[in-house]
Amino acid sequence: MPLDPYFAERLRVHRRYLLRTAVKSFRARLRGAVRRWWPWAAQRDGVRVAGPLSAGSTTAERPPIRPGADARAATPRERHRAAALAWDRNELTHAGTPGPDLPTEEHTVAVPGLPAVRVRLYRPADDERCRPAVLSFYGGAFRIGGIDYPTTDAALRRRAAGADVVIVAVDYALAPEHRFPTQVEQGYAALEWLVSHAAELRVNPDRIGLQGTSAGGGLAAAVTLMNRDRAQHPIRCQVLEVPVTDLTGRHIDLRPTWAMGIPALFVVRELRSIARTYLGPRGDARHPYASPLRARDHSGLPPALILTAEYDNLRGDGAAYGAALRSSGVDATVVRYLGVGHDVPTYTGSLDASRRWEDQVVSALRALHNG
Repeated sequence: MPLDPYFAERLRVHRRYLLRTAVKSFRARLRGAVRRWWPWAAQRDGVRVAGPLSAGSTTAERPPIRPGADARAATPRERHRAAALAWDRNELTHAGTPGPDLPTEEHTVAVPGLPAVRVRLYRPADDERCRPAVLSFYGGAFRIGGIDYPTTDAALRRRAAGADVVIVAVDYALAPEHRFPTQVEQGYAALEWLVSHAAELRVNPDRIGLQGTSAGGGLAAAVTLMNRDRAQHPIRCQVLEVPVTDLTGRHIDLRPTWAMGIPALFVVRELRSIARTYLGPRGDARHPYASPLRARDHSGLPPALILTAEYDNLRGDGAAYGAALRSSGVDATVVRYLGVGHDVPTYTGSLDASRRWEDQVVSALRALHNG
């Protein structure tokens, strides 16, 4: 199916962004090469920069800090995260749907040997009813995002209200400051905490589901595996949206990239960068908690609803994971939305397919009340 006109317009903007990024990267590499081989040619405002130490000098000369500038300049990663947050805020304003005003509460959960993790509970109403609970993991390529991002917070509010469940959002640590398995262990600790404190949190420990989007979908799948291997709490379902299930890249589908006229090199490089950032230079992408699709056995896992998008390089991950679950006797449904891309869950204010997507997620979560 042709790309939806809404996504086609966004694609034109994305292509320009990729071109600017590529040019910027090329210039940076060129400057680096010049400084390495011809340090005397690297001049800026009459001050020599970035090169080998001059004979007899003890420190490299660097440009002076401009008057009024912050002495501690933001790192590239900090700037990237700030830009991502600003982009997310703009997306909610112009293309998303605000969430309803719901009662929320926050807790800090200890994680043995690792940083504690913050969780936020979204309640449909401020009453004493005991409801099903959904442990939720946001997306962001393991290195950006968070439960405070406007589109994430709004979606959690809408889904808690629509499904009449308590959503427990896990604000897991970001890579590369914290790498695998920190995020999975934090998710599992949140699950253990949720079950052990079910009574005081007014949730039903026998009606718990897991949900995750993109990188968060991979984490949700990993936590279900970890739960099966450890405590075996009775998880009722897993809802995985455009999930990352295999960081080896074996199931990456480049056909959507070709169809959108984006050079495959950009996509491959980005996906490799994500895996390297999350796992570290010596990380094992074949570990089942890093790549749930790589688990030897998927039996004993909860039923799954897996949503994928036609113009998404991760569509193969979702399809392959659904097939792996079914081959192990697990009830799994894989649905591919046509004409849309990876970030389709975001555009509920502008795109009918996004609204249908959210309706399907809400319906799956509402089913926790049944049976």
